[in-house]
Amino acid sequence: MHYIHWRKIILFSTLLLLSYSAIAQFRAKDNYNFKEFESKPYYFGISLGINNSTYQVSRSSYFEQNDSIRIVNGILKAGFDLHIITNLKIGQYFDFRFLPGFSFTDRKIEYQSKNDDSPQNIQSFESVFADIPLLLRFKSAPYKDKRLFLVGGIKYQFDVVSNARANKEKAAELLQISPHDFQVEVGAGIQFFFPYFIFSPEFKFSQGIGNVHIYKNDLNESRILENLVSRMFTISFNFEG
Repeated sequence: MHYIHWRKIILFSTLLLLSYSAIAQFRAKDNYNFKEFESKPYYFGISLGINNSTYQVSRSSYFEQNDSIRIVNGILKAGFDLHIITNLKIGQYFDFRFLPGFSFTDRKIEYQSKNDDSPQNIQSFESVFADIPLLLRFKSAPYKDKRLFLVGGIKYQFDVVSNARANKEKAAELLQISPHDFQVEVGAGIQFFFPYFIFSPEFKFSQGIGNVHIYKNDLNESRILENLVSRMFTISFNFEG
């Protein structure tokens, strides 16, 4: 259902962008500030973002057999991003974008015991990710110094504070997560052209394409899990020029 939902959003965004682009063709004369940036083959900027991230949990066959845990879920938690923008124009409607930076997240996994007297157990995974996103952006024609865009690509993340590298005594009690993750990223936004810079609010959705769970046979919290896949929603505010 999540994939169907996001396909509808992407389809709607594409149709909206194409409609906006068709209208803009008739109003090109209103793009005063856009003309200052049109001739630039590349430009740079900074991106500030707010993210909500979690783990998509897949339970193992052992989950039904275990006698202590009845519910396990990922919890959506807030964080923030800071990235440097490098934008290279590819023709009139496409850009290649490279946005190295850092994402600060606090993902949590909730375990509820079959014993109602036992307290709820929540494991927290505070991470600082070094991000390497490679994105392609498709833009509409400008209209009154504004234009819509769609963006998509892949992103590699490395967790510089991963608990996979915790000391042995502490690691024995922890569910462990791989520091490496690859994600597919899609999004949409709008550009506002000002005399000296471009302001672009942008929404992105990132979905992991690999399992980041490090299996531990001697840890019950690990044995009940088949896969953990990262998922993130981000609202970014980009300043470029």
